[in-house]
Amino acid sequence: MTLQELSKQYRTGAETLRQRVRLLEGRRAGLEDEHGRRLLEQRIRHLETMWREARDLAVLCERYYDRGYHCNVRYTV
Repeated sequence: MTLQELSKQYRTGAETLRQRVRLLEGRRAGLEDEHGRRLLEQRIRHLETMWREARDLAVLCERYYDRGYHCNVRYTV
């Protein structure tokens, strides 16, 4: 598997996570139960973290061989 192929998989995974976050945000808006709302907010925060990491890794894999690409401080190569 090449890094380009891997980057596409990361992008697909990131989009799936983003869709799930949007779905849960919609559910959260309709909840009146405070405990349930807090649980959803925690779940949303975890999914958003996973989404950002997948998105960043997709960019890293896409640009791995580009000269001068050292923009991502979190994932140094």
